Amino acid sequence: MASSSSIAVRELPLFPLPEVVLFPAIPLPLHIFEFRYRIMINTILESDSRFGVVMFDPTQGKVASVGCCAEIIQHQRLPDDRIKMITLGQQRFRVLEAVREKPYLVGLVEWIEDVPPQHDLKPLATEVEGLLRDVVRLSSKLMDQSIKLPEDIPSLPTELSYWVASNLYGVPAEQQALLEMQDTAVRLEREAEILSSTRSHLAAKTVLKDTFENPVDPN
Repeated sequence: MASSSSIAVRELPLFPLPEVVLFPAIPLPLHIFEFRYRIMINTILESDSRFGVVMFDPTQGKVASVGCCAEIIQHQRLPDDRIKMITLGQQRFRVLEAVREKPYLVGLVEWIEDVPPQHDLKPLATEVEGLLRDVVRLSSKLMDQSIKLPEDIPSLPTELSYWVASNLYGVPAEQQALLEMQDTAVRLEREAEILSSTRSHLAAKTVLKDTFENPVDPN
């Protein structure tokens, strides 16, 4: 029997973005101004409104082999032919080969999915959410600001793992690695490691902050 990842192979217009990693069910606003990508978006809007977002690594000068399909859910044409739009992440894919590169990149892709879980992932998801709340609480205390998590954080383990990964700012290589994982448990475990390390770092900084703000009177 063919695996779910190989059932559907298709050509997909690809939009490389420097150090940007899109995840399923995550919105991505875009401002299209370069001529070749205006051509691409206009063509896409006449078909199924879908294209692939792949991270471009400017240091290595190459495009990632795994990306996420984006669907245009809202767009606005500006007077000078620029386009502003909101897209939403859909399925992940692996680029098998480049079909053509001009006027824009088109790849032959196969859809990929996570393997079915071997055990209940809810406890692991609950742990990750708890660590996330600790990180937000400590960050709020350090910055003297009220920082709150959205009320609509995904509750299902796979969707939660994508949401957490999408909010790991400033670490595109780590995000790309999480996108490429095809095991929800492994993705959640890695996120637990990252969040646990971040919590420890923030907790130490919080102690220092409290010490300087509330010095102990030696007398």
